Amino acid sequence: MGAVEHACDVEVDVNGEETFFVNKTILSSFSGRLSKLFHTSSASTTTSTLRVIFHELPGGPEAFELAMIFCYNNGVIDITPINICLLHCVAQFMEMTSLADHTEKFLEGISYWTWSEILFVLKQCEDFIISANSSGILQKCLDSLVTRIASASDSSPSNSSPENNGVRFSCDTRSTESQRTTTNRVWWFEGLSVLNPAVIEKVVKAMISGKISHMNISKFLLYYLKVRSTVELPSEKSKITETVIDLLSLLNKSSVSSKGLFGVLRISSHLDTSKDCRNRLESMIGSRIDEAMLDNLLVPAPTGMGMLYDVNLILRFLKYFFNNGDQVPSTRLKRVGSLIDMYLAEVAPDSCLKPLKFIALATALPDLARDTHNGIYQAIDMYLEVHGGLSEEEKTKICSALNHEKLSSEACKHLAQNAKFPSRIAIQALVSQQTKLKSLLKDTGVFNPLYGKVPVKGEENEGQQIVLYAEKLDISMENEKLKANLQGMQWRVMELEKLCKKMHAQMTKMRKNKSTYHSGARSLPRLCS
Repeated sequence: MGAVEHACDVEVDVNGEETFFVNKTILSSFSGRLSKLFHTSSASTTTSTLRVIFHELPGGPEAFELAMIFCYNNGVIDITPINICLLHCVAQFMEMTSLADHTEKFLEGISYWTWSEILFVLKQCEDFIISANSSGILQKCLDSLVTRIASASDSSPSNSSPENNGVRFSCDTRSTESQRTTTNRVWWFEGLSVLNPAVIEKVVKAMISGKISHMNISKFLLYYLKVRSTVELPSEKSKITETVIDLLSLLNKSSVSSKGLFGVLRISSHLDTSKDCRNRLESMIGSRIDEAMLDNLLVPAPTGMGMLYDVNLILRFLKYFFNNGDQVPSTRLKRVGSLIDMYLAEVAPDSCLKPLKFIALATALPDLARDTHNGIYQAIDMYLEVHGGLSEEEKTKICSALNHEKLSSEACKHLAQNAKFPSRIAIQALVSQQTKLKSLLKDTGVFNPLYGKVPVKGEENEGQQIVLYAEKLDISMENEKLKANLQGMQWRVMELEKLCKKMHAQMTKMRKNKSTYHSGARSLPRLCS
């Protein structure tokens, strides 16, 4: 009788991997799914053996075998953290209510599981994460994991960590001593680093919901990317990198270091990541470009672009910096200005850098970003030195990036004698400096543009005036060399004024004596005498 009751009258193909021969009566008594299937097929089949094919049974043959053990042992099985995930998911799939109840009861004690056991179950969920998520076991593990992380200090594990348990599973790839001696990461980083990107995404989102420190989360993601990118295949590296970038974008901006973001950029530059992912990373970096160092910006240009450095990338960074919708403080703006001036000096010697790209980079910032344009002048000077074949029109366009009023006297003097610059640009610089000088003298109260020099009470000669000028201007002059240059320029302005007065007097005298003018008896004084 027993032999008849346990006859193998059903053939079950599990995911095309393995075939089981089982008893229909025993399985249908525990599995609602099979019971309904057998009831439907009984009227349409005349064969003694039924064939059932499962294409997507979670856990595959191993999980189905555990379910069969439960059925053949009349609803009795030893449930442990090692098999809970398989049993729980197959119970949901096979509609085995009794088995599901057993696993649910076991999950109620998840708070007593060790840290290693939690990680082991999460590792098992990787193969059938959809079923694990729908069955609820994944969420229970995530909740327990976040609770442990939140309740433990950053430097030491909780009471339920691997150190306090004699059981260690295959997912623990590092030694306990390594965790204790490591000072640059939190204790839970190493354990979670063995999980695949799909599970990590759920883990991190659970951490965010659980109010775990965003700073620690960002450090973990950077650690995870660094560890996994050294062992995975390129396709898997791309997936990991995209996951890390997406998760970093969910954190507070201040929690992600600029150095870390550039590290992600270096790794992703060699991978085939999606355009949306690259844009998201560039946006995060660009919004904080003022925190970067020059070395961070010296990213080699992609193959085939021709340039030494990826200038287009820097231009995109600057676009994101100004497109974040906030008013940029002047201190941040000036840090970016100083950074871009240094970058200009690095890329200017590149013979493959096109004029339009150089101009775009030099003019990408507003005028408020720079207190002086000496840096831009030096970069342009270097660029014109390397690109000797440029036309005058191209040179003029490049020089349009200069604000002559923000050039020092030394830079203007150098520009005026610089044969690489168009003559018109040199003249503009000199005119700008003359205007600045007149404005400076006017502010001191010793120069009036309508009446020339205004006599100062007590002055006896022009030499005393010059001394007075120097004394008044010395309030703002800390550099003796700059004061000497300014005095020299003041002398030249005074000489020009005296010359103009002589010319004016001569012209007045000539108008009074037209006959003398027409006879050519006298000539105008030489301007250069």
